[in-house]
Amino acid sequence: MKVVIAAGGTGGHMYPAIAYAKAFQRHDPDGHILFVGTGKAVERHILSQEGFPMESIPMEGVVGKSLLSAFRVLWLLPQSLWRAIRILRSPKADLVIGTGGYFSPPVVCAAWLLHIPRVILEPNAMPGLANRMLGPIATRIFLAFESAMSFFPSSKVRVIGTPIREAFVLKHSPAPPQKVRHLLIFGGSQGAHAINSAMLEAIERSEVLRNSVTLTHQTGADDYERIRRGYEQLGVQADVQAFMFDMPKELAKADLVICRAGASTLAELAAYGKVGILIPFPHATHNHQEMNARSMEQAGAARMLRQSDLTGKRLAEEIEHMMRDIPALQAMARKSWETRKVDATERMVSACLTLVHHE
Repeated sequence: MKVVIAAGGTGGHMYPAIAYAKAFQRHDPDGHILFVGTGKAVERHILSQEGFPMESIPMEGVVGKSLLSAFRVLWLLPQSLWRAIRILRSPKADLVIGTGGYFSPPVVCAAWLLHIPRVILEPNAMPGLANRMLGPIATRIFLAFESAMSFFPSSKVRVIGTPIREAFVLKHSPAPPQKVRHLLIFGGSQGAHAINSAMLEAIERSEVLRNSVTLTHQTGADDYERIRRGYEQLGVQADVQAFMFDMPKELAKADLVICRAGASTLAELAAYGKVGILIPFPHATHNHQEMNARSMEQAGAARMLRQSDLTGKRLAEEIEHMMRDIPALQAMARKSWETRKVDATERMVSACLTLVHHE
């Protein structure tokens, strides 16, 4: 069986796709998995580590761009569609999966033209424009949040959660944190300059943090040297990394996590029962990260801090509050664990296999 997955741009798009790609491999070891993306370095970097091949298509985003950019996208669209058709024909794909983002429409539309079963995965509380456009021609639609159901034909929808890699699936519930000793800070696959700067300032301002915690901080390549030197000058024990490949290991060590609010991040936090101080990316399409974070906060599983309110002082106060109120931290950890949906990957793959065999 040949499965083509349209996924790219960021680790948030890539890692859920890798989760179900590996699940398809377990079900069909002789099958072929092909990723289609934009050809960005981060995509090739991640997929080379995971051992999956990739083809690229010439496509760009349009949301929030200028009129000139919109015309360029319209000019690229026929090229993208033709390129996607060629990829799906040679040899013919049995299933196409779109993960949202501007690279999905050409691939899913090509599958529709070729009468290939096509599914889309919407991991956010507020669906993106691409998936909303593709809903009418999708064969099946998988959602992470029930709040997204109203945007799609109900007969096609299955609410399953966000697929996560097998390495995140724990057999037993983790022990609740007894104190905050180790912090994990990350801003997505490419880092987050605002979080990096605020965290460094928080450590500089807070004697409690300097004397009481160790840190693992994923900065992104651009900020790596600045943040590494900053911790070094403050005399703080910090494992600074430009990119993290072993997130399960880092999550397991953490007592508290400071991060963005992408769907994959939240699913991975819940899988480990971890509490996050969530700082949504303010420029995410349709503000979906804030909606994701709000849903976790309302569930009692996290705290949300808007980037517009983010300062080193405020971040230090938030962390110190969690350090002082361990019963509240433990209650949030239990709520986080209760929100997990670790069977999402297998449910999605099982439904896809049934779909293919019934076509």
